[in-house]
Amino acid sequence: MLEIYPPSDDSYFLSNILKKEIPKLLNKNKNPGVLEVGCGSGVQLSTLKGLEVKSLLGLDINQAAVNHCRGLGFNCILSDLFSNIKKKFDLIIFNPPYLPEDKDEPKSSRLATTGGKEGSRIINKFLKQAKKHLNENGKIILLTSNLAKKIYWKDYKKKLLGKKKLFFEELYVWELNAPTDSSLGVYLGRFLISYKLFNT
Repeated sequence: MLEIYPPSDDSYFLSNILKKEIPKLLNKNKNPGVLEVGCGSGVQLSTLKGLEVKSLLGLDINQAAVNHCRGLGFNCILSDLFSNIKKKFDLIIFNPPYLPEDKDEPKSSRLATTGGKEGSRIINKFLKQAKKHLNENGKIILLTSNLAKKIYWKDYKKKLLGKKKLFFEELYVWELNAPTDSSLGVYLGRFLISYKLFNT
């Protein structure tokens, strides 16, 4: 049976960041749609509920975690990242599996902790899919570790919200903004101007 990832240092670090950032979001948007990817034990959902976030959805690839969070009273669905998600959100939160593959780790816990050979496989898959599920001016809050290598940030704009040094790793929490259509248009316009100047 797959294990539910228990709250740990990374969980509590992310929770503390959310306690600082969510009130800022609520000042701008009284009822933001918030999605947590990988809801696990429900610790972040509980934090968000305590901050009076009303429109809240959790998902997990582990049915045991989904059942657990439903038992806590949260709206949660079974989904492999965004496979069962059709909506868009104002904020997406993710504390991903980021540890490099360890063949000695039990299979029962590997799904919740391991992010492939480099530790970044799940993160990169998430980053590729997430922008399709953000509303205009939507944001992502993502936790990463220095143990995860080769993260492909693509064209997201990054802002470091906090970092925490642990015994064997350093954790980071990022705010990510996907480029808007207007910013892409500006970029394309600049590219075309440069291209014309270069070729005249």
